Amino acid sequence: MIAFHREASIGPGKIPGALAFAHEICAYLKSAHGIDVSVAMPVGGNPHRVGWFSRYENLGAMEAKQAAYMSDPKFMEMLAKSADLFISGSVRDDIWKLL
Repeated sequence: MIAFHREASIGPGKIPGALAFAHEICAYLKSAHGIDVSVAMPVGGNPHRVGWFSRYENLGAMEAKQAAYMSDPKFMEMLAKSADLFISGSVRDDIWKLL
């Protein structure tokens, strides 16, 4: 099992919009691509971050799902509209193997 985590730093004064977007994108990924994604915020450290968590059976399944949504025009449109909510260059991805 593979766990994927993406986080991004939220721009100043943009927390409400960023959280609304975070939930909107999760709902879209579920309805359009069948991916269960959870939204989270940190308890410690920099509080102006949001994270998305998903799980996949293996790396191949993760790559296939990511290829599908990254080539989805509606998904890309949603990302473009949210660009002002996040600090450019702040996105970080982690991939973990669950034991």
